[in-house]
Amino acid sequence: MLGAWLKEPARGRDDILFPSIHGLRLSGDAVQYMVKKYVTEAVRSCPSLKRKRVSPHVLRHAAAMGLLEAGVDVSVIALWLGHESIETTQAYMHEHIGLKEAALAKTTPFTVKPARFRAGDRLLNFLNTL
Repeated sequence: MLGAWLKEPARGRDDILFPSIHGLRLSGDAVQYMVKKYVTEAVRSCPSLKRKRVSPHVLRHAAAMGLLEAGVDVSVIALWLGHESIETTQAYMHEHIGLKEAALAKTTPFTVKPARFRAGDRLLNFLNTL
């Protein structure tokens, strides 16, 4: 879909991918409005989405986590996000479950098969009541 969008005639300055109706950059408020609008629309076909917190920040975070999971270097992600310091981006490393599992796998004794904890129905039912 992005490829088709890029083939459309420019709607303002060429350096703005998604311009406002005036051909300028979208404001933060405009982006928040659009995300809220389309989440509301998406809830019609995916009702569970209503219980989720979806915001531009959450989408940005999800994109960064996807890049991290795809093996993109943290310094590249920091540049892509516009972080002034790579330390800001290091927070994503702390949330990446795959990296944690890999680190734990290195500490598991050779005689024990590494495994991820799987909660049973009883525990999940209890957690859902909280």
